[in-house]
Amino acid sequence: MGSRRLPHDTVKLDRRGFLKAGMLGASGLCLADLLRLEARANTTPARQPSVIILWMRGGPSHIDMWDPKPDAPAEYRGEFGVLSTKLPGVQLCDLLPQCAKIMDKWSIVRSLYHNDPGHSSGDQICFTGYPAGPNPDENIYPSCGAIVSKQLARAGDHLPPYVMIPRMVPGAGSAHLGVAHKPFETLADPANDGPFRIPSFSLPSGIDINRLGERRQLLGSFDSMRREVDATGQLDALDSYHQRAWDILTSKTAEEAFDLDREPARIRERYGFMPPFDPKASNRCGAPAWSQRILLARRLVEAGVRLVTVDLRWWDTHVKGFESLKLGFLPRFDQAYSALIEDLEQRGLLESTLALAWGEFGRTPKVNNDAGRDHYPNVFSAALAGGPVKGGRIVGESDAKGAFPKTNPKSPQDVLATVYHHLGIDTEQQYVNGSGRPISVLSEGKLIEELC
Repeated sequence: MGSRRLPHDTVKLDRRGFLKAGMLGASGLCLADLLRLEARANTTPARQPSVIILWMRGGPSHIDMWDPKPDAPAEYRGEFGVLSTKLPGVQLCDLLPQCAKIMDKWSIVRSLYHNDPGHSSGDQICFTGYPAGPNPDENIYPSCGAIVSKQLARAGDHLPPYVMIPRMVPGAGSAHLGVAHKPFETLADPANDGPFRIPSFSLPSGIDINRLGERRQLLGSFDSMRREVDATGQLDALDSYHQRAWDILTSKTAEEAFDLDREPARIRERYGFMPPFDPKASNRCGAPAWSQRILLARRLVEAGVRLVTVDLRWWDTHVKGFESLKLGFLPRFDQAYSALIEDLEQRGLLESTLALAWGEFGRTPKVNNDAGRDHYPNVFSAALAGGPVKGGRIVGESDAKGAFPKTNPKSPQDVLATVYHHLGIDTEQQYVNGSGRPISVLSEGKLIEELC
């Protein structure tokens, strides 16, 4: 069609409609143009739905981010001010200006709750929809990512269905679904300085990726490695898990998806290169420079990964929490989360990608004696954008002090049901655990229709 640009709505009209309306010539299309357009529309598959979970481990303070209480007493409202957003009447913490400007593109659930104040046990609830077992660091129920792997993985996929950046956290395991549905852990961390290089898997005898030098050499060696390994027949001897790992490691699709150097500098800068936050105190939590992890997640869903979880720890702000939020967490989250939403939209990925930002609970409504807030599952918030979620929705509310849901309470299971709905997961499907008992994907929870 040369350099001629088609009107946006043209693709919605069939050939008969053009001919009947006598519009073929007026539109600037010849019949050959229209036939090519029609063929492309009939053969281009819709993008598969995907999910990015920004896991704010430690528990982000709802009052100091997404649900400020400017009229509460000082010991509840905290040290930060509020900022009006693009939506009339909706306010955020004044340290989230970039998110406020695009509030019409994302939404907040302000009435989440559960009853477990433990980090790892809260993790289990939010990743699985079930309570933790005796050891909360280990899954006895499969995570949402493992369910995605079980139901959506297909033979011949060149990318894993479920990825953790950089490594597993409590709640993210596969439990009785088995090792084949554990997440692919990048292990390498784009938050670190130096080259970003995926470590080797257990490979056939005589092949050691770590000896292949820097990442550019590694990528350049893939083709010869494929030929050599296939010729030996050693791949046939690997079990299915290692077979899949090898297929992923040596695929061009994975090679390109994990190569952050392919991103233009302006995009990487938009997500941010803020240095790690180090409070230099053993009783306070810091954070790696995790902004580039979020960019990697976007690259992976664009390439075909169905669910990516990004570790954004540690939001455990017991001591000098306001200082930690101001100097460390909130500015980088504001930049990276707004960048992700805008980037997904500009690339045509926002409708197919649900981005969920949350942690295992919120923080106490009353400020403690150390200028921080403690664990608090009785009410908390989550931010969602893309997929079925319409921008500019505020679901539920907490009471005047941010202590309990006031209206429309929602559960972590409801959030998971919304994630599963977007992905097309059958939540009534049952899988047999190690004791021979069938376990449903979710035993409770329903789509948060107010978001859609």
